[in-house]
Amino acid sequence: MNNTRFATAVHIMTLLADSPQDWLTSEWMAGSININPVMVRKELSILREAGLVISRQGKEGGSRLSRDAEAVTIAEIYAAVKNTDVLGKKNRKPNPLCPVGKEINDHLNALFSETDQLVIKFLGNKTLKEFTDHFS
Repeated sequence: MNNTRFATAVHIMTLLADSPQDWLTSEWMAGSININPVMVRKELSILREAGLVISRQGKEGGSRLSRDAEAVTIAEIYAAVKNTDVLGKKNRKPNPLCPVGKEINDHLNALFSETDQLVIKFLGNKTLKEFTDHFS
């Protein structure tokens, strides 16, 4: 996950939760986040694939949540945009002749998996509605 991907997705989802009846444009959301609308559209595409948002095209187009904010967890948003482990990446080619190098990635895989599950468990109890309420 890059440094701002999760933050951008949560920002988008919070904007959508704050205006549940409106079709928000990527340009409008980009203004709030202060990024290029193309980046918003990219994240919206991923959130749409995860079933978290719906979109429509055209003059009256935009995006909105696919369900109530009470029914969306922060863990779902995290899972949708996650593209690497919380702890980062493993070394690609450790020395297979080294007693540590030949086993390091197996042990790191377990550590990374456990850490990721802790993050998901922690975020799983928090709803988008609870997060959005901080801004009211």
